[in-house]
Amino acid sequence: MLIHETKVRVYYEDTDKMGVVYYGVYPRYYEIGRTELIRSLGISYKEIEETNILLPARSLTINYLKSAYYDDLLTIRTIIETIPKVKFPIKTEIYNQQNELINSGEVVLAFFDANTNKPCRIPEKFRQAMELHFKS
Repeated sequence: MLIHETKVRVYYEDTDKMGVVYYGVYPRYYEIGRTELIRSLGISYKEIEETNILLPARSLTINYLKSAYYDDLLTIRTIIETIPKVKFPIKTEIYNQQNELINSGEVVLAFFDANTNKPCRIPEKFRQAMELHFKS
């Protein structure tokens, strides 16, 4: 299992008129978490894309448990349970400053070859980077 935590501040632009985080912002928080997890492996989305491999989303599930508010400092916990092959499921948990779980969900990405327009296997460099950091 691979777990990475990222902190993010709720900015005014993330909220509605009541100061509550707008429901459509959470997918962006998920993306921030997974981007930083990948970066923590010593690789970046940009490097993956430079090899003509893309990571489009196949599905997204979100559970809204409690509200987050303007100026809260949130913890985004990104979890990869298994080393992916073609499909890349990534779980996310978001905690407020009181360490209460306020949101959870999962995005499933797919490795996609930009040259052939078809799904493909995880790039070898990415798989090796994950294996170095993976814990059972």
